[in-house]
Amino acid sequence: MGVELVLVAGLTPHDVAEEIWRALPGAVLVRHDLRDLAGGVVRRWVDGELTVLELAHGCVSCTLRLDLLPLLERLSGRVVIDLDPALEPEAVCFALREIDVRIEAVVTVVDRANWLTDATGGDTLEERGLAAATDDDRTVAQVVVGQAEFADALVLTGPGDDAVLDAVLDRLNPRAPRTIRSGLDVTALLAAIPADARRGRFDDGFGTLLHGQPPLEPARGVSIVHFTERRPFHPARLHEAIDTLLDGVVRTRGRVWLASQPDAALWLESAGGGLSVGNLGPWLAAVEDWSDVPPDRRAMASATWHPQYGDRSQELVVITATASPEEITAALHGALVTDEELALADELEFVDPFAEWHDEMEGL
Repeated sequence: MGVELVLVAGLTPHDVAEEIWRALPGAVLVRHDLRDLAGGVVRRWVDGELTVLELAHGCVSCTLRLDLLPLLERLSGRVVIDLDPALEPEAVCFALREIDVRIEAVVTVVDRANWLTDATGGDTLEERGLAAATDDDRTVAQVVVGQAEFADALVLTGPGDDAVLDAVLDRLNPRAPRTIRSGLDVTALLAAIPADARRGRFDDGFGTLLHGQPPLEPARGVSIVHFTERRPFHPARLHEAIDTLLDGVVRTRGRVWLASQPDAALWLESAGGGLSVGNLGPWLAAVEDWSDVPPDRRAMASATWHPQYGDRSQELVVITATASPEEITAALHGALVTDEELALADELEFVDPFAEWHDEMEGL
């Protein structure tokens, strides 16, 4: 019998994970505590039985590779994994690809009283005492936004009925069913997850950025900016414009085309005050052999192919909380190369602040 997983994420998910576990007869509850991970110590509970692990290398990937994956290979049936607050379910699901498991659902717990402040703030995990390692420089915003965005279902806890939070979640993860903690019906919540929900699956960064038909009209001051252009960014001007994506913005995700790196598709992602830039690999216009390219990507590229630029384009989706959509759009337009720069792009030597990030962030 294989393993079916329910992952529970959030800064304070423990009681929700236990309720989900109790509602699933025969399920096993697994919990890791990574607070002492920097010292090589991990505490793990399986159905309440504590095991203290000492790892030679105190890192999240080591914990997953050396403990969680072998543990799951020994188990069978349903398993509820109560993720440490510092863990993002997307990274865990990426590691789980190495073993034969089925992810039934990713459930994220959202604290209504604090989530929106966390999602637009600049606090680091280290400042909150939540860092998973000494070199963990992620922000709380990056974690809580990633946890909510990757979820198949959301459980809202804490007091309040925040219409602004609802408007943000409608745009961040429109397809995930939501329920209030006090009225949690685990069976009904899991049944409400759409049949084609993500359930731990990844895309390669070249798919659609507007998932689940989020509302495009503003509500409660919350808006979506969908920026698309068939012209490269000037790297230095884009670097300056990024400040507009870090204040009053919940989430930015998208593909970037730089005049200084014409063959590389870059991935830009921000949450609150945290920013990541990575390399998705080459644009198809720079690739001769498409035999290994996924069919969906080939179809999308062919449908929008430009006779000069191929599949190169800008596409960014920005969810604003208090930031001005008009200012963001204007800043991004201002960062594009001018007609004169575009005509001389092959001859100009652009100052590229993103070049030094390339190796550091590759494989994001």
